[in-house]
This record gives sequence, structure tokens and C-alpha cells, in this order.
Amino acid sequence: MPRKPRELVAGGVYHVYARGNNRQSIFLDDLDRRAYLRHIEHVVLKRAWLCLAYCLMPNHVHLLVETPQPDLAVGMHWLHGAYARRFNRRHRRVGHLFQGRYGAVRIEDDAQLWMTAAYIARNPVAAGHCREPEDWEWSSHAATANADAPPWLAANRLLEYLQGAAGGDPHERYGELTRR
Repeated sequence: MPRKPRELVAGGVYHVYARGNNRQSIFLDDLDRRAYLRHIEHVVLKRAWLCLAYCLMPNHVHLLVETPQPDLAVGMHWLHGAYARRFNRRHRRVGHLFQGRYGAVRIEDDAQLWMTAAYIARNPVAAGHCREPEDWEWSSHAATANADAPPWLAANRLLEYLQGAAGGDPHERYGELTRR
């Protein structure tokens, strides 16, 4: 039975997640993590995506992306295909790196966006990898909180969403969300 096509829309914001096959690690070291971030940068620039947030965990990844065109599937296919080929070549492996296709949930409203941004930032804390979200090096949280984002990370866009719906200082709003 064919799988149901994803609902892709221009200007959609999505929480994208993927896990390692059999829950195995998809990052074995910092070289792997840096390579994945370079691949995100490439797809963001090539597809004109806005990467609002990310978190790389040992065996899974979370992305919060806005797609000006309805091309999430094309970009994710390239991102995970290119990364898996590189990972397998580097570690002399064969076969699937990711467990099935990625998951994606379209963000429908501000409350869901806030909840998702906080969930992504707090994921390493919940997993016991660190005490505070800013302690996790492989997340966009510290770059967003400290206004020190790389050019490909649309941290300001995430903060605009927070400010637009709730008013006030967006950095304070973001801090409040991630401290809960």
C-alpha cells in the first residue's frame, strides 16, 4: 500500500525529525555533526529555506524549517541522502543510516510553534545530556539566545514569530519558553 503523500505548502513551517536505523547513532563524532550542519547550510541556501532551529542528538535530529516553496521532500531527500552517503563512506558502512523516511509535522499556529521551538531547545536536557539548553553545543539554542547565529540560521525569523504573536522583547520570550 503506498504511503500517504505529505501535505506540503508554500510558506509552510515544519518540525522535521529523523532517527537512526534501529535507534543507532547517526553522529559518531564532531566531524559527523559538522558535516550534517554543512549539509543543512547547503540545502537552506539552495532551496531558500529558513532554518529556524535545529538540534542534533546522538541518534536523532530535529529541525524547524520554513519552506517558501512546497519543496520539503526534495530538500530532505537531498539532505539525508547526501549525509548518509558521506557517513557510510567515512565509516566504511553500507545500508540505511536513517530509520524510514523523516517525520514532518506542519506547524499550524503560534502556540504550536512556541511549543515546538521549546521542545527542540530542551531535548538534550530531557535526554540527560546537559543541565541547560545552552550547554548543548549541537543545537541552535545558544546561537539564538545570544544573537550569535551563523548566516544560514534564521534565528531572527524565529524571534519575529515570537514577538509578532506575543509582543515584548523576543529574546526574553525565547528565554522564557526554553526555561520551562
